Amino acid sequence: MKVMVIVKATKASEAGQMPSQQLLSDMGKFNEELVKAGIMLAGEGLHPSSKGARVRFSGKSRTVIDGPFTETKELLAGYWTIQVKSLQDAIEWARRCPHPHPGEDAEIELRQVFETEDFPNAPAEVLEQEERFRKDRAKR
Repeated sequence: MKVMVIVKATKASEAGQMPSQQLLSDMGKFNEELVKAGIMLAGEGLHPSSKGARVRFSGKSRTVIDGPFTETKELLAGYWTIQVKSLQDAIEWARRCPHPHPGEDAEIELRQVFETEDFPNAPAEVLEQEERFRKDRAKR
């Protein structure tokens, strides 16, 4: 199963405060453990929402909303995508993660990622298209 491990933002991360050298080193070591275990598919830190935007959909209308966004508890500071056997495995890895925002309360959320097999009633052409996309991504 694929799991997205979501590091929630804090006031400091939203203010653009960069991680300490120690945290960068600790996260690098953790990332190396994920890679050596063969479960890390992706992982990145995110700039604060002040450098982002949202596109709101309402009927046929599209509205662009520039950051920053006010609800810090709903924002992301970074993520990993990992391939594990179970949600419990993902939880155990998340528990091993260095504290992502030392000096502040922090939260990591774990969410299972939908995969093709989760859609048994999807039209065949949609499933074939998804398989082509996966193969194309794997080549890059």
